[in-house]
Amino acid sequence: MKLKDLKEKYAIVGVGYTPQGKVPGRSALSFHLEACANAIADAGLKKDDIDGLICYRRFNPLCNEPEVTPYLLAQMLGITPRYITQEANCARTHLFHAIAALELGLCNYVLISYADNGATGGRTFIEEDTHGEPPQDLLLYGQMGFTADYAMAARRAMHLYGTGPETWKEIAVSQRKWASLNPIATLKDKPLTYEDYYKSPIIVEPFRLCDACLISDGGRAVVVTSVERAKDLRHPVVAVMGLGMANPCYDVHQSPYLAGPTGAKEAGKQAFEMAGITLEDIDACEIYDCFTYTVEVTLQDYGFFEPGEGKEWFKDGATAPGGRMPVNTSGGLLAEAYFMGLTPLSEAVMQLMGRCGDRQLGPKTNTKEPEIILVSDNGGALQTHCCIILRRL
Repeated sequence: MKLKDLKEKYAIVGVGYTPQGKVPGRSALSFHLEACANAIADAGLKKDDIDGLICYRRFNPLCNEPEVTPYLLAQMLGITPRYITQEANCARTHLFHAIAALELGLCNYVLISYADNGATGGRTFIEEDTHGEPPQDLLLYGQMGFTADYAMAARRAMHLYGTGPETWKEIAVSQRKWASLNPIATLKDKPLTYEDYYKSPIIVEPFRLCDACLISDGGRAVVVTSVERAKDLRHPVVAVMGLGMANPCYDVHQSPYLAGPTGAKEAGKQAFEMAGITLEDIDACEIYDCFTYTVEVTLQDYGFFEPGEGKEWFKDGATAPGGRMPVNTSGGLLAEAYFMGLTPLSEAVMQLMGRCGDRQLGPKTNTKEPEIILVSDNGGALQTHCCIILRRL
């Protein structure tokens, strides 16, 4: 069987939200449970319908909390799934696992969940698992965490093809405009101008605070099933049209791809071949935006523009409300909330279902009503990439 044989065979049918931002006094497990319960209800299902469970990304627990495993989550939800797994490290395989389990007949409804209490629990995202060097050696050179890793990538791109703050400000400002239309966005009431961007403090050169994603308390979950089952549920059917995965898997300090091509190039090629479409068919993009530069290099490697052309492509609000190519319409990880790849994925689903209120693509935002949305998921320091194309049937 080839990937193209799975085109529009599976669908995302429910999305679960929780309070988000800074929500003190809550455990990661509590957010997982709430997001899962809400996703099941949103799909019009009962908990006993869920026979597959995937926990997206493992973190060490904070604040003397229990480690959240899919086994603990299943027990607390009161379900006994036939298929159960958890992503290790930063691999972005959740949707592949869900579709594989469905295709093999292991289950009928797969629940994918992510949650954390990092904003009030004090998570730093200074991780060791993406580096080959001993952490003490990195500290000697001031190399601490993912922000420094991506700063290296961004600096390399500045050297090679002239990108920089003049490009990244457009991304940050445009996504803040989308966040202003999203009632649950963390930065909804904090508009951003170009002047504000340049006044934003440097955190790791060349990145300013406005270039970096949020750390959030809260959770997000989605339910995946077959398109045939989806037709009997309550929402418009949002089918998986294309999928692609690539894993460069180099240590960031030795990698040849910091300025592209990243895994987005190969993953995008696979997804577009499976979907049988081209870039011209894409109505909007929901891009994993841990940093503004990540948005730029991802769209570059998908082929929207050539290296060095990002400044022109993004300028004048091209990706903002009313722009020619809407990007990260919830505000994204930069301005809505950080739930890893489930932030862009859930927003794409909600947009295609027509459930986004004031930020809904179409007449409300002076944009095209969406039929096909491109979604990205990125892990490590550009070390793993998943490309997803969704279509409203």
